[in-house]
Amino acid sequence: MEVSSRTRNMLEGLVREGSFKWLLGSRSSFDDEFEEMERSPSAGRNWIQELSPLANIVVRRCSKILGISSSELQESFNAEASEAIKHPSRYARNFLEYCCFRTLALSTQVTGHLADKKFRRLTYDVMLAWEVPAASSQPLLNVDGDATVGMEAFSRIAPAVPIIANVVISENLFEVLTSSTGRRLQYSIFNKYITGLERAIKKMKTQSESSILSAIRSSRGEKILEVDGTVTTQPVLEHVGISTWPGRLTLTDHALYFEAHRVVSYEKAKIYDLAEDLKQVVKPELTGPWGTRLFDKAVFYKSVSLSEPIILEFPELKGHTRRDYWLAIIREILYAHRFINKFQITGVQRDEVLSKAVLGILRLQAIQEISTANSVRCESLLMFNLCDQLPGGDLILETLANMSNLRELERTNKSVGGVGMYSISAMAMVSNLGFVFGPSSSNNSIEAGAGLVVGEIAVGEMSPLERTVKESRNSYKKVVQAQETVDGVKVDGIDTNLAVMKELLLPAMEVGRWLLSLAYWDDPLKSSVFCLVFTFIICRGWLGYALALLLIFFAIFMVLTRFLNQGKPVDEVKVIAPPPMNTMEQLLAVQNAISQAEQLIQDGNIFLLKLRGLLLTIFPQASDKFAVGLLLMALILIFVPSKYIVLLMFLEIFTRYSPTRRASTERWMRRLREWWFSIPAAPVILERENEERKKK
Repeated sequence: MEVSSRTRNMLEGLVREGSFKWLLGSRSSFDDEFEEMERSPSAGRNWIQELSPLANIVVRRCSKILGISSSELQESFNAEASEAIKHPSRYARNFLEYCCFRTLALSTQVTGHLADKKFRRLTYDVMLAWEVPAASSQPLLNVDGDATVGMEAFSRIAPAVPIIANVVISENLFEVLTSSTGRRLQYSIFNKYITGLERAIKKMKTQSESSILSAIRSSRGEKILEVDGTVTTQPVLEHVGISTWPGRLTLTDHALYFEAHRVVSYEKAKIYDLAEDLKQVVKPELTGPWGTRLFDKAVFYKSVSLSEPIILEFPELKGHTRRDYWLAIIREILYAHRFINKFQITGVQRDEVLSKAVLGILRLQAIQEISTANSVRCESLLMFNLCDQLPGGDLILETLANMSNLRELERTNKSVGGVGMYSISAMAMVSNLGFVFGPSSSNNSIEAGAGLVVGEIAVGEMSPLERTVKESRNSYKKVVQAQETVDGVKVDGIDTNLAVMKELLLPAMEVGRWLLSLAYWDDPLKSSVFCLVFTFIICRGWLGYALALLLIFFAIFMVLTRFLNQGKPVDEVKVIAPPPMNTMEQLLAVQNAISQAEQLIQDGNIFLLKLRGLLLTIFPQASDKFAVGLLLMALILIFVPSKYIVLLMFLEIFTRYSPTRRASTERWMRRLREWWFSIPAAPVILERENEERKKK
């Protein structure tokens, strides 16, 4: 009775003082709930002392939905949770997660739950409470008079409802939703996003229930995900060779279908399979009139089942957002099936993977509908696209594959902290939204509290997937920082880039000049000492040790440089910029560079043609000498130890210009050049491609 009286007094004080006004700045539904709790005879029993006022209100809502009192929920949590999860420093937040995950799992099984304003508000308020779960928590800060949610809370709670987010893309989704609100999520934007999801779901339902491709799709139970090109003013153009057809493009969860326009209907659909392993290549492409590459608005598709690749063009007046969207969703389905084929996922788990891809496309469609910015990177909001780009994305996919077995998941859930995961699978979510997969999709719903889920979240613990994603994101941040430095040092102009390269290679060039000076015996004493030292090293078999010592020297130099330069600014490479060049000078420089490159290629071709003539004995006299030389080299390799071969090569290279050998070296080099110049090149015949064949 003493505890109950203290709780009642606390509630009366909170309501009387308006202590909850820090949430919204005025009277809200929370105030009404406080008053209702104060009037309730079970207020003391259902008030959790460890929780903050907001967390108590949220838990009370959860208890109503679950049909269990708050005290009974606490008793259940205390019985299931391990001691680590019940530690006082983590108790409030873990208990809140326990209640909320159970409640959201049950709520998402109700058809039309996204349209329920109470469900939306509960999901958002769970995030608010997650940030201030304990009785000792500081109140939330106001943003324009409205309480807002941070990234950590959103990334923790939103994946409990798979249609809203998943662990892999939750941070990217949060950044898009909060791009205009200072990295804090407002309820108005969250509500707008859920409304966008509703519309995307209705659109996809309408497409799937329509008669589009119904006969073709029936065998695999395919679901239509997107259709484009139905409006004559915005067609999709298919380029095959030099032919172009406008038509309608349809993406299902298994394939692409293109139907060329007729006068009043469509031709039979061409099928581009994404489910089979056909070595498909999907990438952005440039198109333009008469084969020119001017407009970046197309998707290139190639597979081993096609005799030649196709190009799908998405014309639009400005930008290429339409193409980027289609490129992302096509790749999402392709990468999902590659994941399925790689890890040999079948049955219910296969449908679960496809459900994840479907939900990702629905989220992207919702974001596109509500976002006013054209800079949304579609691939960053699609899980399989993102895993293809993130460092360690393959490890994320491996973790997903390991979590695909439901029985293994159940064992994992029981071992992780002793508390089951209360969530719902992507496949069950897709089914509850009104979509139906193939025959393996029956019995795909998961009961709240059963602990059988895809396993993206766990009460009080980071799941293996969350840990892998966090590590990958940390690596990605380092990559982004490194790329920023790369972008910052890029310079324009061939002459400027050559000047920078020359400055960077200056140490290596100096070492090269020193070695050439030794090889040409400019200073006989230094060259003699160098040859004697290296001859001794080679004879003793210490060449490997010498190389190791050189690497150790570099490592010590780097360590010493790091310690000596701590706190000092990074030394910048100073380059003397060449005088600016006008347009004509730049064109002449490019032409000169192309001419030099062409000359190098010609010299390389001549060398290869002469070598071909020698090997095929087209010119017997030269080939005989070449064959004798090869035979001698073979005998040396067979009978002479490798150590002495290296020694002979070293002495040959570094003593050929010594005072005693210079004259003979010059004479032998002259004879070698004369012999090489006397070898004719093998004949070459150039054939022009037949114009008729080219047209085909």
